[in-house]
Amino acid sequence: MTTQHFSLVAITVREYDEAIEFYVNTLGFTLLEDTDLGNGKRWVRVRPPGASGTALLLARAVTEEQRASVGNQTGGRVFLFLETDDFDRDFERYASLGVRFVRGPVDEEFGRVAVFEDLYGNKVDLIGRSRAEA
Repeated sequence: MTTQHFSLVAITVREYDEAIEFYVNTLGFTLLEDTDLGNGKRWVRVRPPGASGTALLLARAVTEEQRASVGNQTGGRVFLFLETDDFDRDFERYASLGVRFVRGPVDEEFGRVAVFEDLYGNKVDLIGRSRAEA
């Protein structure tokens, strides 16, 4: 039997340090790695707290094409789906820290959801699954 999984999802950012500030200090993600690769390039990986799977690779945009993708990873659609074990706790914490919510919170069949934007405008679903869906 073959087993596969995504280990990283790359997200283009303007600058490494501002992206680390947002994902680690605002959202509470864990900084897994910040390795200097020389010539201004770094290998920066972050992951939501308590998670053990896929991480985000913060990739600094250097070309015009890459810079155009910053904040528009998916053409305006939701880019990431962040599930939490306590929706109200995380929604209130993020809102108190100035995270911009553009939709919700609303109750759906699967649980509660709200959409926020990262520091560049990429949309992220914050999802608290109902116990039946968890």
